[in-house]
Amino acid sequence: MHVTDPIADYLTRIRNAQMAGHRIVEIPASKLKKRMTEILYDQGFILKYAFDDTSAQHIQGTIKIALKYDPITKQPVIRELKRVSRPGLRRFAGSGDIPRVINGLGMMIISTSKGIMTDKQAREQNVGGELLCYVY
Repeated sequence: MHVTDPIADYLTRIRNAQMAGHRIVEIPASKLKKRMTEILYDQGFILKYAFDDTSAQHIQGTIKIALKYDPITKQPVIRELKRVSRPGLRRFAGSGDIPRVINGLGMMIISTSKGIMTDKQAREQNVGGELLCYVY
């Protein structure tokens, strides 16, 4: 199956797994998705992750993500995952124009010339780029 928007597919798989209450979700890997997974982990949105490059059917392998839930309410830590820039409508922002996600409570993942990073890192390094998605 060929996916036209791999990032939207990645976000949807995480969203669906959370709604179904799964502990782990497997996603076909790519360099971009691996970096996004690392950011989600660094920012405390997921428990842990593993890159599995051993499977022969995928050239890139798979990413296994352990989803994070609140221990008391059992609600998923990620409340919203939303694609901003789409293949049909790319959204870019300069370093000064990067939108704040819920007054800084959430974060935006941005593809910049210096790699994939959070909105905060992009502001610190004074770079703009393509607004991939936001998470809170």
